[in-house]
Amino acid sequence: MAPPLAAQAARQPINVERFLALKTLSDPQVAPDGKLVAFTVSEPSLDQNRNRTRVWLAQVESGEAWEVTSGAGNERAPRWSPDGRVLAYISTRDGTAQIWQLPVRGGEPVRVTSVPGGISDFWWSPSGKAYFYTADVDWPAESELKQREGPYTTQARLWTDLMYRHWNEFRAGRRQHLFRLEASDSTGADITPLDRDVPTLALGGRDVAFSQFGTEVAVVFNPDTALALSTNNDIFVMGPDGSSRQVLTTNPANDHSPAYSPDSRYIAYLAMNTPGFEADRQHVMLYERANGRRAALTSDWDLSVSAITWTPDSRALIAEVEERGELVLYRIEIGNGRRSRLVSGGVNRGVRAAARSDVMVFLREQANRPAEIWVAGTSSGGGLRQVTRLNDEAVAQLELTALEPFRFVGALGDSVSGWLMKPPGFDETRRYPLIYLVHGGPQGAWRDEWHPRWNYAMFAARGYLVAAVNFHGSTGYGQKFTNSISQHWGDYPYEDLMRGLDVLGARRYLDTARIAAAGASYGGYMIYWMAGHTTRFKALVAHDGMFNPLSFAGSTEELWFPSHEFGGTQLAPAARAVMEKWSPANYVGRWSTPMLIVHSENDYRVDLSEGLQAFTALRLRAVPAKFLYFPDEDHFVTKPRNRRLWWGTVLDWVEEHLEAP
Repeated sequence: MAPPLAAQAARQPINVERFLALKTLSDPQVAPDGKLVAFTVSEPSLDQNRNRTRVWLAQVESGEAWEVTSGAGNERAPRWSPDGRVLAYISTRDGTAQIWQLPVRGGEPVRVTSVPGGISDFWWSPSGKAYFYTADVDWPAESELKQREGPYTTQARLWTDLMYRHWNEFRAGRRQHLFRLEASDSTGADITPLDRDVPTLALGGRDVAFSQFGTEVAVVFNPDTALALSTNNDIFVMGPDGSSRQVLTTNPANDHSPAYSPDSRYIAYLAMNTPGFEADRQHVMLYERANGRRAALTSDWDLSVSAITWTPDSRALIAEVEERGELVLYRIEIGNGRRSRLVSGGVNRGVRAAARSDVMVFLREQANRPAEIWVAGTSSGGGLRQVTRLNDEAVAQLELTALEPFRFVGALGDSVSGWLMKPPGFDETRRYPLIYLVHGGPQGAWRDEWHPRWNYAMFAARGYLVAAVNFHGSTGYGQKFTNSISQHWGDYPYEDLMRGLDVLGARRYLDTARIAAAGASYGGYMIYWMAGHTTRFKALVAHDGMFNPLSFAGSTEELWFPSHEFGGTQLAPAARAVMEKWSPANYVGRWSTPMLIVHSENDYRVDLSEGLQAFTALRLRAVPAKFLYFPDEDHFVTKPRNRRLWWGTVLDWVEEHLEAP
């Protein structure tokens, strides 16, 4: 039922203060009996310039929710004991990330671990009598750097191989290992003392799993030598003390996310087919433990499965599947592979099924609705309903509009999809400026979601139409469509974007003289590319974009990415030619559109130097430009004050250049 007219009139467009005030829910964990769900709630604090995260509980039936942790530091990763009587979580209240326990029926929290440097993640053993956790260790324990420093330590780093840094941190001299912690201990024992990150840091998922009685542990890591060029994650099984380790998968591509069936008969996992390709289709594999037989459950499906969860009766898997701008929940029967859609509409993720109930909980969101926890049945998706309502009151005060899909014929004669959001108070008789968003990846997609960074509503609130096209290379439209962008960075996607702009420009309410474009990562690359190939935009925003593929290939860490996308490393003449062909740096002589560049110091995926090169080119050509630099961010901007500054700078830059004449 629509709200009263007076309530509608009182609604306000969203702004950065209202945006930052919304709560972010994550990591839902349902109790074994399905009656309670634990989850985390994050709220930004501008005063402290950090995100304050706490563990909450909610009753699945009534929706009543309450905060269960407090004090200094942050809490995350709530995990139920197998009997459902104790909730464990990670807290930094004493300075480092350690495991704490809280009796659900009342009592004070108790710290369990005292691991130097803290832990990153943890799991209960199936018996509930032990923990497993991951933590970084020095590797080797006595490195060359330590020996050279002696008592006079420095901040220097020394390395001899690739993958010395990853995403936003230096990894030289460090490894992540899996530890087992008995009840009588507080530090645990390293059960994966290998020169590898266990579980893997790259291209993994849920990569630690346990058989029903805890007699076997499955982990994922990459056994190859040239880790920077390899996506060959494999699944290994071993005893709970790390003994008798053996490889379960020998596929040269990425295998990950092992999941034991509740009856321990099977291990399901996700697998890709193409070595060196991080965006290949992920299909579901089933390994029968008694005889070693394997079956591909989704080999006939052209969609990619993002995550899997067993139903409690071991008869089916719940799969999270990206499909045409949504994240949809499917049920996959083990016996015959039959698939049935359970929940669609918007983005549905983080599914957890109760161990002793036909109940699954998950996060559900849309472009005009922040994520809340929902519940549905695992058999048919029946009983779908919202559990938490932590943002309902705030959202009720905002004027938010829904996304509208549109389609057109793009490159190669293919059908291409896009989203359009109209501004609050939209009047079809007026003409509006447009902000055109370009997604990253490049194998990614714009989805009907409440985006924590590139939020459609935040742009629309300034009175803009907001359009986002899922061009060739986007995920959720079949693997052939996803594959098509490799070695075609500048033609098929660019053609889609320009045709999409033509389709939108035919609508009488769009002012074609006032259009801006913005994008991050590959989207930033495309902003640079468009700057040299069209003058249709009045302003551009490039966030963490690749300016020169040749320099990018020499400074990024996951080298399998440029190697696959351009057909080899920069040492191969053919691949080097492809990099040169699609390099925005070769077209700066045509640049004339005002551009805002955003880049951060700790972005090791797309090095800061890419943004610096682009800005230098702009100013040498006397093109109006601005550079927003964050010394304390990485590929994303997450700190509250920085987010506030980012939005203000980006929106004002666009407004300055899209002002009505």
